[in-house]
Amino acid sequence: ICAMGRYFHQLFLEPDKAEKWDFVDVSSRNTKKYKEYVAELQADSKRPRDFALLLKEKRNVEYWVEAMKTNIDFFDRIYADTNRFEVPEVMELEGEMWKGKADIVGEDYVYDLKTTGNINDFRWNFRKYNYDSQAYIYSQLFSRPMMFLVIDKTSYMMGAYTVSPESLERGRQKVEKAVEVYRTFFGDNPQEDINQYYFNEEI
Repeated sequence: ICAMGRYFHQLFLEPDKAEKWDFVDVSSRNTKKYKEYVAELQADSKRPRDFALLLKEKRNVEYWVEAMKTNIDFFDRIYADTNRFEVPEVMELEGEMWKGKADIVGEDYVYDLKTTGNINDFRWNFRKYNYDSQAYIYSQLFSRPMMFLVIDKTSYMMGAYTVSPESLERGRQKVEKAVEVYRTFFGDNPQEDINQYYFNEEI
């Protein structure tokens, strides 16, 4: 879930924030014990919260982080002395303003930390989840190529993925198309009403 992803990143890059999470030892969020625990968090006048990670989720994320830190090459890439963490940047691309926050900006690469359900599928998911667009945007924002540092959540196999010129070009084309769609529905002079849009296809 998204929360596990945030905890994963914070353990690497913002350990002070990782220490502020709440954890509860239950089987699921549908249990009475979990709901009672969250009710107690919400009643905390100093720092009310409405969510907690399950203890089993916490352990899983910590296993992923430990595995990546144990790999010497990954550790050196993530914690190089000149690296900067959680770096924001804004610039104009295709006539529109874009902003992003890099996990890690190093001397030679901007790094993104990711988990995957199956490391063998990552090259296909790279296109499916538009990581090619992310790679193009971030390479422009931070003036260096992008590398994805990935761990399989089940097998703990890892991959360091650079981005080919072909993937960058595909990402650029997707960004160009995204700008076109944005202007059609949300630009200064929108041509279509997003609430009236639907697919009309034969399948």
